[in-house]
Order: sequence, then structure tokens, then C-alpha cells
Amino acid sequence: MTTTAPKGRLLRGGRAVARLLLVWAAVTGALRLLDVLLPGFRMTHWWQPTVCALLLGLLAAVVWPLVMRIAYPLAFFTFGLSGFVLLGAGTLAVFRSVPGVEIANIRTAVIVTVAMAAVGALISSLLAIDEDEIFFRRADRRRRRHTPAVGDGELPPGVVFLQIDGLGFDTVRRAVRDGDMPTFAAWLAEGSHALTPWHTDWSSQTGASVCGILHGSNHDILGFRWYEKDRDHVMACAHPTDAAEIERRHSDGRGLLAGDGASRGNLFSGDADHVSLTMSSLPVLVPKNLRHRRHERLGAGYYAYFANPVNALRTFAVALADVFREINASVRQRRAGVVPRVPRGGWYPLARPGTTVIARDVVVSAILGDMLAGRPVVYADFLGYDEVAHHSGIERFDTLAVLRSIDQQIARLHRASRLAPRRYHLVALSDHGQTQGQAFSQRFGETIEAYVGRLCGGSPSPSAGKRRQAESWQINAALAEATKSGGLIARRLRARVEDAECADDRPRTTSGSPGAVTRVAPGVVVVVSGHLAMVSFTEHEGRVELETIEREFPDLLPSLVDHPGVGFLLVRSREFGPVVLGRDGLHRLATGVVIGEDPLLPYGPHAADLIRRVDTFPHCADVMINSRYDPDSDQASPFETHVGSHGGLGGPQQRGFVVHPREFGFPGEVVGAEALHQVFRGWLADLGQTTAVATAVSEVVS
Repeated sequence: MTTTAPKGRLLRGGRAVARLLLVWAAVTGALRLLDVLLPGFRMTHWWQPTVCALLLGLLAAVVWPLVMRIAYPLAFFTFGLSGFVLLGAGTLAVFRSVPGVEIANIRTAVIVTVAMAAVGALISSLLAIDEDEIFFRRADRRRRRHTPAVGDGELPPGVVFLQIDGLGFDTVRRAVRDGDMPTFAAWLAEGSHALTPWHTDWSSQTGASVCGILHGSNHDILGFRWYEKDRDHVMACAHPTDAAEIERRHSDGRGLLAGDGASRGNLFSGDADHVSLTMSSLPVLVPKNLRHRRHERLGAGYYAYFANPVNALRTFAVALADVFREINASVRQRRAGVVPRVPRGGWYPLARPGTTVIARDVVVSAILGDMLAGRPVVYADFLGYDEVAHHSGIERFDTLAVLRSIDQQIARLHRASRLAPRRYHLVALSDHGQTQGQAFSQRFGETIEAYVGRLCGGSPSPSAGKRRQAESWQINAALAEATKSGGLIARRLRARVEDAECADDRPRTTSGSPGAVTRVAPGVVVVVSGHLAMVSFTEHEGRVELETIEREFPDLLPSLVDHPGVGFLLVRSREFGPVVLGRDGLHRLATGVVIGEDPLLPYGPHAADLIRRVDTFPHCADVMINSRYDPDSDQASPFETHVGSHGGLGGPQQRGFVVHPREFGFPGEVVGAEALHQVFRGWLADLGQTTAVATAVSEVVS
């Protein structure tokens, strides 16, 4: 059975003229009220409010889009409100051009401008009744601006892949059951879609998963960040230059989105022709030799959204509400003594709306534009759930509230697909799950970096291992896209983006080139990625063997395997090859011999194969450390200061999900992102998308 969008009217007709007249009348009345209440603003004749209301409407319709082209970098960090300052300047000029109108200064003009936008938003809400009506009316206006190409009616169906970052299979099942994802529940109840799990790689994080899904390869991606000994460089998936280098290593030009596809809010492009908020494709930060050609106007997705002042005001209001929601959730956790929990103060309450509101709305707007343009395949990432789950927990009340908001956006996109020139299938998925637990540093009093450094004879600084709390790479991408000019402020903002993912354990120069990597002890580097820690000995070239580690650092391996926060270690033995060490046993991967208790037993039937694969990676660390997972409590202690975390093996973090049209089918158990890529490519080929078919044929021939 092929999925179709729900029936019923998207728009309640007959309201366009009524809205125009009501807004005009309401603005006129508001101007009369401001004339009485606002100091420094005065209208001396009865006709002035009516004329000024008309002029303000023209100003918002014509001037605001031009303002946003200039003001977007500042508007992004002020939730769109800085544009009102520039528009206020226009209001000041308009009012002073009308005879008899007195307005004191720019401050008064900005107040008038914001008040008028609020009136417009209020009238829209009253006419639309709910947010969905506003969304579909905006979508319909954008549709009328698109002119479908000849033959669009004969195009094969398109596919929109909607990734809910960090949402595990177990959590989504409970959310469907408990009513937190009504859209998914309706699809499953109708029988149009199926909910299927898939198993991640050992590195259960966005960098490895999305690169594998979009490009069909995630070889040598060890974590969200990892150390490359040959370059003395810490690679970070969320750094633009590193992301572009990762894509260069894995792209063959025939990614999942090749052939007029679109990538929205992702780390990698999938060889798409249309990108926004995509880290590997930032034109102002990525060197020319690492860039792909792009055919889309820079920032089209977020520009289309913020071009409407009502949208900017609404985004500000919702973002402000999310700030208070975060503060309230944090206070409630502290008062109730909820554990595990992490500090959520500082700038985090202000940073959180960047992913839960602003980036979400911008991505949805871009997806809508892609569907109206008839693009064959779109892949977008909703980061909000992952961000809040890191700080609050994977199923806490405020985390589920974010999940409900994402579900609402998916429902809107599903219905809005009826406005598109081609039919669309919606596929929802996650790149990994999250496993909850008290952070390693909170539970044991020191970070894994400090612990390894101490065992190796070093004296790590107290700041070793500290990382940024907010997972803000979508925000960094948006800022970098917006600051494409060469002025002083743009250069300063770009420098902020380049430094955004840097910390004491991964410094770099301001140009993005490798910098001196901090050692936790002489010749020892430790890099952490969620539930995975990687130890490298820089005084030795290549992979350092078990026997050498035992000789030079005799306390290291015994202390690590005995530590209650460590699940297992991967090391390479000169005699036995790759060996997994645990507290009560070892597993020789080359022969399958287990001595004592198998340390991989709690980590599932695929653990040995996944670890064996990582052992072959050129940049595999000398010691790979996976956190301890407790099957009884379903918890593990991440090496980063998070509540919900991922990046290794153990528990829900290794189980992603796919909600797909039932007719697509799913080939049994899928293990690894590369295998999921082949499933998705097969679906596109079955739908008759020529790029996918050509790629499938070339793979068979080769």
C-alpha cells in the first residue's frame, strides 16, 4: 500500500481578503492607540493612521526581505529581532515623510514596528485558529511562486528522509505507545508504515552514521572526534574543515542525494546539489580544494523563513518560551533530586533554542521549499531531541515535549506534500539511540582523560576533558553560511565558528589547521567521544602493541580493566592480534578464543564483528576504551558530562530505527550505516529515480 498524505482541506478558504482588511484595520487602530500611549509618537490628523498603516504594510512586504539579506547574521543570534532595528529605521523614515506625524527617535520607531508585526501575527492566528493553518497558508503562498517544469506530473515519487537525531528504537516505541508521537502512531495504526530497528556501528554517533548513510562509507571514522597520529591532529566531525575532509575521503560523487537532491541541517552533503546548514559544505570556512559545487543560492532555506517578519517574531516568542521551559525543567530536576543529572546553567538555556526552535523551523522551511521545487530526494536532521536528551535524559518530561514538537513538524510536512508537483514518501529514522547514566566524571570524581594521564605518569590540568555542553554544530553552520562577506564583523564571527568545537583536548589554529594537541601525560593523547575513549602514544609510529604498552606503562591496562566505569578495551597484541580485554576475561578477535568470561557478552551478538572492523582502521587508537554497560539497570556512564549519551556499544545507543512505508520492505536485520545506505539506495532505485538506478547498475558491474 502506497502512502498518501491525509485528506481534508489544508486551508480554510475565503480568508485572504478578510485578513488583508483586518490587518489594515487592526494596524490603524493600533497606531491610534500608540498615539495616545506612546511618548514621543503623535499623529495630528484623522487620516494619518490609515495612510501610515498602508505604508507600513508595503514596507514589511517589500523592504523586510531586503533587510534580511543584510541582517541575517545578527538576526540569527537575536532570534530575528535585530532585523526589526533596521526595519525601525525604515519606519522612522516613512513616518517623517508623512506631514504632521511626529516620531521622536529610532527607539520609538522600533517599538512601533514590533507592535505592528505583533498585530499582524495576532490577526493571522485568529483567522487561522491554529499553527497548522498558518503553516499551510505560508506553504500555499510559496507554492504559487513555484512554476512546475513541463512533465512534472510524470516524475517518479520522491523521498524525504527525516532524521530525528539520537532517538533510539526503544524510546520511539514507548513514545508511540504513550501518545508522545501521534503521527507515527497513526501511520502504524493505519498500516501504511512499519517501525523497524537497525544496529549502529561501534561508533554510534552522527558522524559515522550519517556519513555511512549518505555516502555509503564510514571507514576510519572512529568517533565524533578522534586523534590522527600521523598528522598530530584531532579530527572533529563538527568542525567545517574536518567535516569537508571526511566527506572528501568518503565521497565518490554518487552519494544518496546526488542528482538534484537536498541536504538540510546535516554534517555531510551526500553529494547533494542543494545544501543549507550542512557542515561539510560551508563556503566561507572550507578550503576550495575540499568544496563541492553547489547550485543553490546560499542560505535559501533560512532566508525563505525569516523573510516574513511575522515568522521572525513568532520564532523569537517560541524561542523565549523554550528558554523558560529549560530553566523550569532544570529547577524541577534539582528540587526533586533527580539523578543522573548534569549542570544546565550558564549560557545553555539561551543556546538550547538554537536547535529546538530556530534550526528546526529553518530546516522545516527548507524541506518545504524542496518539496515545492519537486526535488527527488531530501535528507534533513532534527537535532533538538538529541540536544535535550544529553542534558535532561532520554525520556524526561521536557525531552518528550521536544519530541512531540518534532512529531508535529513531521505531520505538517506530510500534509504539505500534497502541494508539491510530485508525490512524496516520508521516511523517518534515527542515526543512533542514547544510553542513559551518570557521567563518568561525576560518578568517579575525575574524567577518563585525567585518570589515564595519572596512570601514565602525567599531571593533567583540572580543565582536561572539558567540552562544550551544547551540541551546536547546526547553529555554527547557520552562522557561517550567513557571514559570507569579508568585513571585520564577519571575520570575527567566522573565527567564533572555527573555535566553537575547540577545547583543551583539541586545540587548533584560527585558520582551522592542526594545532598542538594537548597531552594528558608526556607522549599520551586521550580523545573522548561519548561512551568511547581513545588513547594514543605519540612517541611511537603506527599502532602500539600490547606488549609495548605493558612495558612502558605497566599500571595502565590492569587499572583500566579493573575500573568499574570501563566495560572493555581493544588493544593489538604482537602474538594474538586484536584482543578485547575485560575485568573477568578476554576475547581474541582473530581466532574467536574466549578466556574466562566474554567481555563482549553484554554488548550484543554483533559486537565482535564491529570491533574487529574498527581494528583494521588506519587511525585506530592504541587503546580503545568502551564504557561499562549494566544490563540490569540499562545504564552506562559516558565519558562526557551528559545524562543521555552515545558513541559506543551498550544498551539503547546502538539501536536506531526506521519508520518507512510498508511497501518498501526491509531486508531482515541491518547492521551498520553502510548497510542502511544500500537499503535506502534500493528504495530510490525501485521508485525509478535515475541516479539511484545508474549507481546501482555501476556497483553491480564493478
